[in-house]
Parts: sequence; structure tokens; C-alpha cells
Amino acid sequence: MGWFLAHEEWQPEALIQQGILAESAGFDALLVSDHLQPWTDAGGAAGFSWVTLGALAASTRTATLMTAAVCPLFRMHPVLTAQAAATVGRICGGRFELGVGMGQAVNEQPLRGPLPPYRERLARTEEALRLMDSLLAGDEVSSDGPYYPVSPMRLHSPPPGPVPVLLAASGPRSAEAAGRLADGVISSVKDVGHTRRTVVDVARKAAAAVGRRPPRTVLTCFLVFARDDAEAWEALRPWRGMRTPRRLREGSPRRLREDADAMGREAVLQRFPRYDDVSRVVELCRGIIDGIAPDVLALQVAAVDGAEALRRLSEVPARLRG
Repeated sequence: MGWFLAHEEWQPEALIQQGILAESAGFDALLVSDHLQPWTDAGGAAGFSWVTLGALAASTRTATLMTAAVCPLFRMHPVLTAQAAATVGRICGGRFELGVGMGQAVNEQPLRGPLPPYRERLARTEEALRLMDSLLAGDEVSSDGPYYPVSPMRLHSPPPGPVPVLLAASGPRSAEAAGRLADGVISSVKDVGHTRRTVVDVARKAAAAVGRRPPRTVLTCFLVFARDDAEAWEALRPWRGMRTPRRLREGSPRRLREDADAMGREAVLQRFPRYDDVSRVVELCRGIIDGIAPDVLALQVAAVDGAEALRRLSEVPARLRG
């Protein structure tokens, strides 16, 4: 069972404390998001994920650390991403897994303008994965590829062991790429049957078709943990722009917040599931585990008080194991 540490909601110092608390509560994976900007310009945060990961690597002992997910295509060059992953892997003693994605406008657009079409992002991903896989394996690499030319080099602080690389997917095209190219797939599950059919089964089939091992499956489940709509509305202050109509192409947190304001309070609340009882959260998790059997299921919880929500939900891992 995993706990999601959201840079778009909490400041990095709070996330480090949450990670320590989550590990002591029995969560055996800590998933760390990577954001240059939050989903709104009011109430969000956006610390640098690799610094937070370094602190977590030094302050935790057993939990798997994972990015969910970084984009190695635009802001971060794939060579630098591999270097960062190897460094975190060394500090945490090999507990690190690298989750990557193809980018979000709110994070990539400020530095490069609008994201290119999906076909180019997929081609960039294939080239980046080849470079990162070789570097993380300790090999010397060189490339005259169209996107990331690299003169001969290797990592001089390589990871202490294998670093699984997982690709984020929300639909069948990226899921096929994850199964074909990566060690696993990361996805957010809202509907169990839909996620199984369009992401998990597709990735598993694609991996089998090219003779790869079944992909490691990591799922996140987003929920608002609040007693009533008023508390949920406050908890969603950093998240309101995440499910607006223009979220995939809008690079401005201010405009995303304005879009959410235009939708209105009730429309925003309806887009986010709210839970106020630990037993219902356990039931939700059991449904996902029974329906998909992921290797990791991580709770991504929006709350007014993140540490208090974590304390209240700390019994979830034990109840699921029982």
C-alpha cells in the first residue's frame, strides 16, 4: 500500500514529514509528484521534487520511493533525469523506482510553449527511455538521436542496483508504450473496469507481445477526505483546476483557477470523490485490489490537514493485509 506525496498541494517540508509518518504507519511505498506549477495560483505549492526525494531517501528506511511522475522530455533532459534517479537510488540504498510521463501543459509550457502532438511526445519518450535504461545499467551512451543527442558519457555515480522505469498512462496508447518499452505502468484509477480494460490489460498484452516480463502495475486513487462539502471545498483549494475542461492544454495556474471559478462550487465538488470514513476507504481499496491486483495501490488524499488525514487513515494498510 502506498501514500502519494503531492507537491502541488503541500510544501516540501510538510511532504517530508508526511513521508516519515506514512512509513511508520505501514505504507510501504511513497509516490512523489513533480510539478513546476500547481493546478491553481491560490493555495497550491510546487517544490522541486528531486530535493524532496533526497531528503526522503535519507530520512526513511524501508519504503519504496517512486516518482509519479517526472517528465524527462522537456524541462528535464533524460540524461539529467537518469543522474538524479541514480543519486536518489544511492542515498536510499536501492529503494527507488523511476516513474516517468509525457508531460503536462501546466508544468512544461512555461519553458517551451505548447506541448507538441502526441506522436512526437511518444517518439521523444522512446528515445529518452533508451538513454535512461542504458545509463542506469552503468553503460556508456552516445546518441545522434533527433531529440537528445549525447556525446559518449556514463554515470560516474551509478545506482547500486537495477532501477525499474515505469511509464504513466491514462489510456491505451500510452499503456501499450508502457508494456512495450518500460518495466511497468502507472495510472490513476477512477473506474476499476475501465482502468483494467484500457490501461492494465493493454500494458500486459503489449509486454507479452515483445517478450517482456509482465509490467509492474502502480495505481493511484484520488479522494477528498473531508466530513462535509464545506471541508471538501477547502481541501480542494489547490486542486480545483485539475479537472477543468482546458486542463490538458492550459499552462497558467491563474487561468485554470479562473476556469474552476467559472464552473462553480457544486460542479467542482462533483468531480472529486469525497470520503469521511476509514472503513469506506478500505472498501474502496479492496475493490481496486480485487479487480486489478496492482503491485502498488497508493492513496492520493486531498485534505485540509494532511498529517491529520494520514493519522486517521494509518490503519488502512493493516486492515487490507488482514
